[in-house]
Formats: sequence, C-alpha cells, structure tokens
Amino acid sequence: MNNHTTLPSLAIGDLSFKLPIIQGGMGVAVSAARLASAVSQEGALGVVAAVGASKFCSRSELSYKEKSYWGLRKILQDTRALTNRPIAVNIMFVLSDYDELVRAAVDEHVEVIISGAGLPLHLPALTKNAPVKLIPIVSSMRAASIICRIWWKKYHRLPDAMIVEGAEAGGHLGFSLEEISRHPSLETIVSEVVNYLQTVTEKYECRIPVIAAGGIFSGSDIVRFLNLGAEGVQMGTRFVCTHECDASPTYKEAYLKSREEDIVIIKSPVGLPLRVIRNSFVTELLNSGKKPFSCPYHCLKSCVPARSPYCIAQALSNAASGNLAEGIITCGVNAHRIEKIVSVHDLIAELTEECRRAMNSSQ
Repeated sequence: MNNHTTLPSLAIGDLSFKLPIIQGGMGVAVSAARLASAVSQEGALGVVAAVGASKFCSRSELSYKEKSYWGLRKILQDTRALTNRPIAVNIMFVLSDYDELVRAAVDEHVEVIISGAGLPLHLPALTKNAPVKLIPIVSSMRAASIICRIWWKKYHRLPDAMIVEGAEAGGHLGFSLEEISRHPSLETIVSEVVNYLQTVTEKYECRIPVIAAGGIFSGSDIVRFLNLGAEGVQMGTRFVCTHECDASPTYKEAYLKSREEDIVIIKSPVGLPLRVIRNSFVTELLNSGKKPFSCPYHCLKSCVPARSPYCIAQALSNAASGNLAEGIITCGVNAHRIEKIVSVHDLIAELTEECRRAMNSSQ
C-alpha cells in the first residue's frame, strides 16, 4: 500500500471501486435491495444475498427452484432501481437452487458473483461467456489452489478476486468445530493466500486481488490487512446496524443489546459451524439439540430433513422479519461492539476517517 493518506481504491478486473470495501452478503433478506444499493452508492461494493430468494416470488404455480430464479431477479431489479453503480450477489454453493440463482444473476447482468460455503468448482461453466466477475470465498491456501487449478484446467479461467475468510466471521464458517479452536489467524491465512496468488498471477500474467474477511471491524483493521497485501476487505456485521439494512429493527436491536458472551457457535444443519447471537431459540437448540419443523422445500444440498435438528432457512427468515423467538440471528465475533444504528453514509465516513488516521499514525 502507498505511504500517503489517500485510501486506495479497489480494482476487480475492469471494475473500479472508490473504496476497498465489500459489504458481506447476509441472508435471509438481511442484505437485499436497500442495503446493497446504499453501499454501492457510497463507492464500495454492495452485495445482495441470494439465499431465500424464493420468498420474493409470489407465483405459487412455480417450483421452488423456479421461484428462486424469479425471486432473485426481482431483488436485483429492485436494487438496480436504487443505484446505477455495480452490485454483487452472494450465492452459497451449498444451496440446492445454486445453478438457478447463478443463472438469475447472469440474466440480470450483475457485475460480480461471490460464492462460498463450499468450493464452487463449476461456477465458470454456469456463467460461460458472461462478463461477470467471479469471486470465490476460501478459508485456506489449499482451497484457493484447488479452485485456481481446476478453473484453469477445465475452463481456462481464474478468479477475478479471492475473498479469504477467517473463523471470526458471521454466519457459516469454513472450518470444522475442532478447527476453530486451533485455526490460524486471518492475518496468517491472508498472507499465505497473497503469496500463493502472487505465483499464480506471475505465471498467467493476471491480477487476482485478495479481499480479507472475518472479524474486521474498524478502519485500523482495514489498514492492517491492506498492509499485509490484501487489496480490500469484506465487512458484514458493521452493516447490519444501519438504517438501510433490510432486516427488521428488532433484528438490529438484538445486535445493540448483545454482549460478548452472547455470541456463540452452534452447528448448522449442513454440518458447518454457525456464529449467532444467543436468544431463546438458540438456547433451546443448545439444550435440546432439536426444533421440530416441516420442510416445504429442500434448500440445502446436504440437508436431510429427517435428521436435521432445525430448519435454518425458516429460522433465518423468521429472525430477519423480526420473529426472534423462532429465529437465528447470525453475526460476526465483534457484533457486541456496535453501539448505535447509523446510516450507510455515516458508517462509510467513519471507517474512511479511521483508515486515514491509522495510515497517518503508521508513517
């Protein structure tokens, strides 16, 4: 990073963003049209979460996957109505409607697709020659190398950027429960991936910027990762307590009321750890291990409803709608540090000023 006090921009292929910040995709319907458009308007990259898109389609005659396709197209159209800046969509690889959601994103000419919760090894096949930037989310250098190797071998394509997510992130984590207790720091993983991708970019004469994610809270955090070789950061938790966030005010209030000891990790029905804010629903899960439910659709590839302890889709949707008694509130490790609800504009301004102060103090 340069040694002057101007915050660097973020370039992803031929896209350029004034700020090196990507807003994390949060679902169900926590980051939808209002939040993503507001973030993009500020010069960062706003991200729509695709999970749960079927709820935005009211056509009862359609199958679940068809509803997902049209539901995501509606969310993206609503987002486009609020901004003419580039937007992204986050599509979890574990979703059973993954292919349909990718197709919806391509058909709506989204500029960026971000994909994690598994290795999206066939994503280039789904996007074909569409001019969309592809950004996988990885939690290790090994995962980064697998994606690069297979994408190049099968599709003669490399990622346009790589999000490196550590174990302090919110929602689903790319580590086992055992790995979380002994995981390397995000700084270590970012450095390893930066070094690995440098060899890739030298070999293929391309650029693959690294975006650090997981537990990044302040401007000084942003500067720390830029100094490690990352070209940007992804932040989700900080954007929940904004006026523009699409979640219910009750959901945001849970963040403001949370204490450090309220932030716990439970097991998701897909077998991954899930970081959440403890509430009555989570306490019941931790005590009994199960919440009875019916499954109207099979939204996760690896979910076996008969053996699943609860329906995560319904629990996430309930929470975002304000029904916390029957819902799960996902969050990053620093959610308890948020003290008030602000506008996206004010949050971006605060982070930018913190970055400048951190950059000045390091000179």
